[in-house]
Amino acid sequence: MADFEGLYNYWIVIVLAMAGLYIVIARGNLIKKLVGLNIFQASVFVLYISFSKVSGGTAPILEKGIDVYSNPLPHVLILTAIVVGVATTALGLALVVRIRKEYGTIEEDDIHSQDESM
Repeated sequence: MADFEGLYNYWIVIVLAMAGLYIVIARGNLIKKLVGLNIFQASVFVLYISFSKVSGGTAPILEKGIDVYSNPLPHVLILTAIVVGVATTALGLALVVRIRKEYGTIEEDDIHSQDESM
């Protein structure tokens, strides 16, 4: 049981990923789908940051007496992924605005029914 308690961040990743995936699949509202994608994306960020944690490691600054360093590369990759995620979310919201203007709704079922009736 003690092994599970020390890995709580991985449990958080699993819960966030499943919640985000559920929101994307179960909801028909396009804004809610974008929120679900962002929650799923946050779980991936937490996962990568969890991988980069080295027990007893410090920042990679060379000093005497320090032998264990944490790898800064995953943190840099996550910063880049955050920027890409914000840009993707902005694009998704812009598309939702255009869809709302064209169809008058952001509900997936209503959009499909309007397409079928045309």
